[in-house]
Amino acid sequence: MIGRVLVLGGTGEARRLATALVADGVDVLTSLAGRVADPVLPPGEVRIGGFGGADGLVAWLRAHPVRAVVDATHPFAEVMTASAARAADVTGVPLLRLHRPGWTAQPGDDWRWVGSLEEAADAVAGFDSVFLTTGRQGLAAFAGLTAHCVVRSVDPPEPPLPARTTVVLERGPFTVEEELSLMREHRVDVVVTKDSGGHLTEAKLTAARELRLPVVLVRRPPLPPGVPTVATVEEALSWVRAQPG
Repeated sequence: MIGRVLVLGGTGEARRLATALVADGVDVLTSLAGRVADPVLPPGEVRIGGFGGADGLVAWLRAHPVRAVVDATHPFAEVMTASAARAADVTGVPLLRLHRPGWTAQPGDDWRWVGSLEEAADAVAGFDSVFLTTGRQGLAAFAGLTAHCVVRSVDPPEPPLPARTTVVLERGPFTVEEELSLMREHRVDVVVTKDSGGHLTEAKLTAARELRLPVVLVRRPPLPPGVPTVATVEEALSWVRAQPG
């Protein structure tokens, strides 16, 4: 096996990268945060649970030397991405950020950009039925809404939640037809989401466009400076192949 690579995962890109690396004969360890009770596991070895911040990751890398680290976490995993950048700087381990592009508005889209979940909550305060697709971790920001809120997640969300909340427990990806059906069933008049990017979750944007619904989009947090970044799994695979070890 070729020298071990640590993939900070939890995304479809991370799973695809692990699959390609294993096929290359690379010893891959994928680390998952453990926020989903029954995650879809990639090939290769998997560890579940955080490292304990940047200092914890530094200690782990010193105890478990790796050839390289690829941060393929969610575009909004700001804390993990910052910890990876600091740990790589301290230990000298090569680090790459695999950061899929954000979405691009299409003709007919009514997108309203905000800088945070709190701003998103303010932006939808006057609507009647809100489809919240921002993930269950940040729902407290919307707890004060009086509108009917549809929350979809893989695992049950924890309070505080909006007073009038319908929880839909489903795992994507979803088709445009499924998104249209859900929005029509609950008479959704605004969609809230993060600029996650990627094809797996963009059907809701297409459905909102077809129904002429506004979409409140939360901007991505900035990336740490100085970390090489690529947009595709193929580019990440080429980078790993070029690392000595």
